Amino acid sequence: MPLAFLSLEKLGQMKQKDVNMFTPMQFDSGYSRQTVLYKDSTAENGLPSIAQFIRKAFLVSDNDAYTRMYEFVGQQTINRRMHEMGFSDFRITRRFMRMNADENRHTNPIRFIKPDGSLIYQQPMAFNQDSFDFSHINKMGRAYMNAQDSLINEPIDFTMANNLTVYHLQQLLQSVMFPNSVPENRRFHLTQEDYDFLYRYLSQYPSETDYPKYDTGLYYDSYVKFFFKHGSHDIPDYVRVFNKVGWAYGCLTDVSYVVDFKNKVEFMLTATIYVNSDGVMNDDKYDYDNIGYPFLYRLGQCIYNYELKRNRKYKPDLSKFNIHYEKRKEDGRIAIKEIDN
Repeated sequence: MPLAFLSLEKLGQMKQKDVNMFTPMQFDSGYSRQTVLYKDSTAENGLPSIAQFIRKAFLVSDNDAYTRMYEFVGQQTINRRMHEMGFSDFRITRRFMRMNADENRHTNPIRFIKPDGSLIYQQPMAFNQDSFDFSHINKMGRAYMNAQDSLINEPIDFTMANNLTVYHLQQLLQSVMFPNSVPENRRFHLTQEDYDFLYRYLSQYPSETDYPKYDTGLYYDSYVKFFFKHGSHDIPDYVRVFNKVGWAYGCLTDVSYVVDFKNKVEFMLTATIYVNSDGVMNDDKYDYDNIGYPFLYRLGQCIYNYELKRNRKYKPDLSKFNIHYEKRKEDGRIAIKEIDN
């Protein structure tokens, strides 16, 4: 989520003619383990773009979309900017792929191109020379599976991993949904077009999206709406959830702004839960389905029902969040069934 915000902010600050969120871009390899990206079959024009990465990140929590935004913004810029905004505990150290610390400090050379392939702007490979504070030791679990699928009988060490507090996660979403409610130094430099795009894809469903075209049997409307994720997968048509979720290592997290247009109800709710009863990390055996998702759904509904009954002195103005969504067109294309998230 913060990388989506930072990507749009960086695009605006670049002030490069013909470079915006929809401009096709290509990723080259300039350092060890970097991977190229020249095509994107999920996009209407078949080419990668920041807009398409944001769509995929918000619609289904796509890992490669995160990695490419990481490479565009750059490790140094990501961390310097967030610290400048006052998020002192924020730390992004790595992509969502196997790389060592040095490789993650280097980010790819990138080209912005015209539809015919001609060059508009080239961003050189970047290297982060700043140091990180790893003084706080962070270990979890009783054992873990390593990259070779061997069981290591000791806690897994997250000391050098990405780090963001739940409190700051909520503030980041608030800063975009309600910029005037946070201090000026905690606002992203975004245009109205940026805000409109973020509001749409923070809340849009896969069933309303043509590109990417996800299989809605697998990626149903509540797929990444944990506070409304339950057996029927249905969310009332007068409710919208502007949110970002994450799940890994037995942890489920959701940061949401929920709007009920019929009853004029709104609330923000952020929660994280750790559900790993055997204590083994990275074994893909977690209690998401029987504990995690049911708990977050009941938590979300508890708060929602409370808000429905609570007397309000002032009714909220929800007009800027009332977005017109379109149902996906059936055009015969094969829907996406497998993603990395």
